Amino acid sequence: MKIDSVEMKVSAVRRSQYPTDNKPEFLLVGRSNVGKSSFINTLINRKNYARTSSNPGKTQTINFYLVNDSFYLVDAPGYGFANLGKSKRRKFGLMMEDYLTNRENLKQVFMLVDFRHKPSSDDKLMYDFLKHYQIPVTIIATKVDKVGITKHQSQRSLLLNELELVVGDDFVMFSNVTKTGKSEVYEKIERII
Repeated sequence: MKIDSVEMKVSAVRRSQYPTDNKPEFLLVGRSNVGKSSFINTLINRKNYARTSSNPGKTQTINFYLVNDSFYLVDAPGYGFANLGKSKRRKFGLMMEDYLTNRENLKQVFMLVDFRHKPSSDDKLMYDFLKHYQIPVTIIATKVDKVGITKHQSQRSLLLNELELVVGDDFVMFSNVTKTGKSEVYEKIERII
């Protein structure tokens, strides 16, 4: 896939603000600090298009990036970040639930998990939620370059077992440093669109 154009179209906090052009959408979910912005930047071949932050939980809107005028990468607020107040967390939860269960343009969820760690309880909850609503998901294990190659197989098994990955869901090992997994994600998007 060749990336010719990227445009940050909308930062939405409610359904009425979502794009209305009916293009396929690929949602990125993951806990704060898992590397969603770096994932986007790697896919679109830009350094700082999606802002990375040293303060986890920075994204507080659903951001729609129009790629090649043909599909959207949709960046959701990170989950599991404790510094947000209860009412804000609840609001984000309701906004995400509405998007996930009602958005017809949603074709695939890329759920990012940190390859270095066991999935968090929030990761498990998110995956179970997606399975309950039969939403297609690809697990993206980020930061694989930070784990020694001899530990890759055991870490991969740990993640798959902890999440209880369902047959039909994909698992991609990804690194924004080495670009591992980038072509697999492109292939997945191209197959769907």
